[in-house]
Amino acid sequence: MIENFARRVRAAALGAAFAGSLICGAASAQTLRVVQNGNLTILDPIWTTAYVTRNHGYLIYDVLFAVDEKYEVKPQMVDKYEVSADKTVWTFTLRDGLEWHDGKPVTSEDCIASLKRWAVRDPMGQKLAEFIKEYKAVDAKTFQMVLKEPYGLVLDSIGKPSSNVPFMMPKRIADTSAMEQIKEYVGSGPFIFKQDEWKPGEKLVYLKNPKYKPRSEPASGMSGGKVVKVDRVELIEMSDVQTQANALIAGEIDMLEQPPHDLLPVLKADKNVVLTDWNPLGQVFVIRFNHLQPPFNNPKIRLAALYSMRQEDYLKASIGDPKYYKVCGAAFICGTPFGTEKPGGILITPDFEKSKQLLKEAGYDGTPVLLMQSTTLPVLTNIAPVTKSLLEQGGFKVDMVSMDWQTLVSRRTRKEPPAQGGWNVFHTFSVSVDALNPISNNYFVAAGEKSWFGWPTDPEMEKMRDQFARESDPAKQKALAEAIQLRALETAQFGWIGQWYGPGANRKNITGWLTAPVMVLWNIEKK
Repeated sequence: MIENFARRVRAAALGAAFAGSLICGAASAQTLRVVQNGNLTILDPIWTTAYVTRNHGYLIYDVLFAVDEKYEVKPQMVDKYEVSADKTVWTFTLRDGLEWHDGKPVTSEDCIASLKRWAVRDPMGQKLAEFIKEYKAVDAKTFQMVLKEPYGLVLDSIGKPSSNVPFMMPKRIADTSAMEQIKEYVGSGPFIFKQDEWKPGEKLVYLKNPKYKPRSEPASGMSGGKVVKVDRVELIEMSDVQTQANALIAGEIDMLEQPPHDLLPVLKADKNVVLTDWNPLGQVFVIRFNHLQPPFNNPKIRLAALYSMRQEDYLKASIGDPKYYKVCGAAFICGTPFGTEKPGGILITPDFEKSKQLLKEAGYDGTPVLLMQSTTLPVLTNIAPVTKSLLEQGGFKVDMVSMDWQTLVSRRTRKEPPAQGGWNVFHTFSVSVDALNPISNNYFVAAGEKSWFGWPTDPEMEKMRDQFARESDPAKQKALAEAIQLRALETAQFGWIGQWYGPGANRKNITGWLTAPVMVLWNIEKK
């Protein structure tokens, strides 16, 4: 770790010239320059769960409801709402002054079309859609959601803060099939996307929306008044982390969303750089299997893989400092209402002999599994090599294929065998707020084609998730959540392999970075 740290410091110094050539001129008081945790190639926030696309969405789109810093759902585009006595009719009235970037007013029909498109791809939206009888546009600003029966997660669903977010779009855009990417990027949010200034691989540009009317409440988490205090935001795409750090120290960029943990001491030591803990709930690492292709179409072989896992190996390799990670057996995040660590062994303490036994029973023929490794997201780079080592100790043969994150994101959509461009296993991570219950957590969906990449099918899991969605008693919900976690382990649907935390970094003259599960850029002031 010390040698790696030293190499990064030296590389940061050597990257100065490159950073200076990439970003011309000193940052002005009116332009905020930000580096995200990856490059942005897909601009449709419904079509992908990629967090860089989600961040782009929050700049240009708005939402009906949003969570505050206590994760409580609050109205955002909605002015007021009512629920009928029998809990089956929800009436929403939009607030005054909502306008699309093309100057047209936001209407009920726009919101209905946006909710319908979102619900096709998002797990919480899919579950909500099962309860919806119909939508009704009462007038231009008021619409109703009519349910077949009461559903306790209505606001939690349409107010969810992270992927996939139910962003509102004009009806003509929202009418695009959810299986097809949109081609026009018109929102009603606090920033306007300057598509003509987009330089893929270099930068994206957003201008302050002069017609946006923030809510009157103070900003809190993702909710409240989205007050924009800069004229222009530039998302700088800079894949080399040493160059990122150097550019921040030199004042050529203003904010880093997710600096590598071994560079935090370098950044912390600079008097003009501040580390900001903007997402205290943190993130969780995930291992995802392809349930359609051998060998992981066999549950015994998936279970063998889970018996080979050891969370601390991943956390040490990727995060390093115990201050920033937690070994945790809870799928729904330790320290939260549904976070249970039963059983405590699997994923925590490996049993390689058990893995080998399961492989023998399943008739594993030694064909190498294709493990995709992301090399451009620093927090994921060291994860796949750990899996390769652990799986091999458990009796697997592994072919690790390295690629950039965007290539991995594209390849994970393919259902063909690995030899034809498909895959067997890969790693990702989620912000913890996406994983707090069986409905919001994408990885628990086991509905075949409707499932997240890996496409597990388990009618029993779907039955249990449906029971959770219908249950209103907190104690019974907790018991169901525990049973669902156990079911996921029994079937080896996927694995959660450690919680981790990490601050962002910004120049000292940047203030107003909100505490939230998403890096939002309203409320940011550059002094």
